[in-house]
Amino acid sequence: MSEHQCGAGGGCSGGSCDCSGHEAPTPEEIKLQENLKKIKNKIVVLSGKGGVGKSSVAVNIAVALSLAGKKTGLLDVDVHGPSVPRMLSLSGIKPFASNEKIEPVHWSENLSVMSLGFFLPDDDSSVIWRGPVKMGMITQFVRDVDWGELDFLVVDCPPGTGDEPLSALQTLGTDAVAVIVTTPQGVAVDDVRRSVDFCRQVGNPILGIVENMSGFICPDCGKRHDILGSGGGEALATQTGVPFLGSIPIDPEMVNAADGGYAYLKKYHDGETAHSLNAVVKPLLELSGSLQEKKEAGVAGVEELSAKERGNGNLTIAVPTVNGLLCQHFGHCEVFTLVEVSAEDKKVVKSEAVVPPPHEPGVLPKWLAEKGANVIIAGGMGSRAQSLFTENGIRVVTGAEPGAPEDLVAKYLEGGLQTGANTCDH
Repeated sequence: MSEHQCGAGGGCSGGSCDCSGHEAPTPEEIKLQENLKKIKNKIVVLSGKGGVGKSSVAVNIAVALSLAGKKTGLLDVDVHGPSVPRMLSLSGIKPFASNEKIEPVHWSENLSVMSLGFFLPDDDSSVIWRGPVKMGMITQFVRDVDWGELDFLVVDCPPGTGDEPLSALQTLGTDAVAVIVTTPQGVAVDDVRRSVDFCRQVGNPILGIVENMSGFICPDCGKRHDILGSGGGEALATQTGVPFLGSIPIDPEMVNAADGGYAYLKKYHDGETAHSLNAVVKPLLELSGSLQEKKEAGVAGVEELSAKERGNGNLTIAVPTVNGLLCQHFGHCEVFTLVEVSAEDKKVVKSEAVVPPPHEPGVLPKWLAEKGANVIIAGGMGSRAQSLFTENGIRVVTGAEPGAPEDLVAKYLEGGLQTGANTCDH
């Protein structure tokens, strides 16, 4: 067994680490974390399919939140097709940038915008970048843009599950929630299904699925025509256990708004399209309620889990222990207490103590996944280990205080588990 057990174990010399006595975070990492602490809610708009109107949905979500009085940031990370500046009549504006910070472009008092499109010399300029450069740009836009205190940061990602969405979610952290956009037809739903799997693999919760371009209401006869079919997004939500946020119809005025550079919801307040968009935004506004208050207070609870993570059966919560109490670092534990609870009524079904295998790189996340664990409650855990646990489908809760496993699990189920700093006791 290695001397240091942070991350996935196996030693950590030569790189940054969460454990005391190791390399301290760089100034850039500290600056990134300071900026992230100022953002209460992070919404990432994704789609596995291009052409589904994802940017239009993202723009209208951001505008709706700002019109509701929420301080909102809109970050366009579509490197090869940054369309947000045009959609908000901000084309041609050059943000002020210095060595210390980048000023976002202000669309209104409550809405700030950042996009690579602001920095391109003209509309014909192409961006030919490899993955690391894209990832660096996204990190810089989160770290160096002077967003200030935000209620929401809405991130518009390009289609697919490649560098940009991955970098955005990794930069923002596992508390960023995804809104996944699809159109009704099967060819789109098949691609968007991969976005659901993508979010689960990287460990980010999915707020819900939006079905865009869902039917067309003829303005002359009033009849509905399902040009692209209907119900595909809702069916996908049901199949994958993800909330369905609603359907947005095909509306020529949505097209005119995007091309004309004015936000649809700024001009239109009534009608089926406006009501549909507002229905999509409502769950986002609710994020600033109980869950956000608990996060700010340092409280964790089972409601953080997505429907898929909770599963249709029971939930297994792993607690690393020493002498019957929570161990401050999972790699130092004597046994893991596995507490199985009913996903329906949140009652404990059984509890057992199991001796883990030797703590070597990547062993414990895989071993606990094989034991059926859905959640691990820990005092401290390195970032690499957290990544490996989420890759194995296990939600990580850090910063828990020492206590008996059954007591910690009971508080977690009640939504009242107190959490503090992610500490290591090396």
